[in-house]
Amino acid sequence: MSEQVVIGVDAGGTSTRCLVAALDGRVRARARAGGANQRSSADPEAALGQAVGEALHLAGPVSVVGGVFGVSGAGAAGHGHAEDIALRAWKGLGLPGTPHVGDDITVAFAAGSAAGDGVVLISGTGAVAARLYGGEVVRRCDGYGWWLGDEGSAVWLATEGVRAALAALDGRGRPTVLVDLIAAALGVARGRPQAIIGAVYQIAPAELGRLAPEVSEAARAGDEVAAAITASAAERLLAGFAAVAPEIEPGPVVLSGAVLATGPVADLVREGLTRRFGITAVGAAPGEFGAAGLALRRNGQSILAHARLIDGVR
Repeated sequence: MSEQVVIGVDAGGTSTRCLVAALDGRVRARARAGGANQRSSADPEAALGQAVGEALHLAGPVSVVGGVFGVSGAGAAGHGHAEDIALRAWKGLGLPGTPHVGDDITVAFAAGSAAGDGVVLISGTGAVAARLYGGEVVRRCDGYGWWLGDEGSAVWLATEGVRAALAALDGRGRPTVLVDLIAAALGVARGRPQAIIGAVYQIAPAELGRLAPEVSEAARAGDEVAAAITASAAERLLAGFAAVAPEIEPGPVVLSGAVLATGPVADLVREGLTRRFGITAVGAAPGEFGAAGLALRRNGQSILAHARLIDGVR
């Protein structure tokens, strides 16, 4: 008889990651595919189907009893569409029942804590701060997408880095090593603003975040322009935390996303949380672990199985 499992999916703008977990919290398999944000990704349904299908193939003979999808862009403004996309991918694989589909905020918090109440600060492709109560988001700040917000995110860092490089080239800004780093990352000749512009506009907005490490690298190397950008990113993220955190003890504070995993922005945010609020934040496991943890809980498993799952990877 095949082992019963749940499926957890974290679908972001840059990548979609799936985890298959046994009911006791053991990891059976993981897989990833392209982005599945309904607003910025080319084919969200195909990405979801590929990630889940490959994970199930790697898991071997299993019996799926439930699943949770955390989908970037699936807030109130886009939940119905995201739910339809996820359900089509699920049914396309011949899976039984109906997965639970929500946004990536609850999944990110669940990847750092099995508690129901707390705060999560996310900075990956996008950026958002949120207060959760009883496992539900009750207050949020930003998360408005690359055009309207996501301040302090990888896309924001990359955009500011490109702007600083262009300003240095045309004489408006201070000299910065970002001129060389950005040009090299884009594969264009140094000192040619039009080449940089042309290369940037050929990149999908969600993919622009791949230039963020160049800004972090420059900041670590002591470049003043890059350091100012990373400091501004940290301040914007801390402002988001202050906007959603209650005056009373907020519960666990979870940091999620690549920008907050390591690097100058992560360091500044952690320092700011400790110095200003007396808080020691918890780093999150990858989002698919949070989604699988929630799937375990929705299928009758204890908080211990959820905690075992996320603690095993951090």
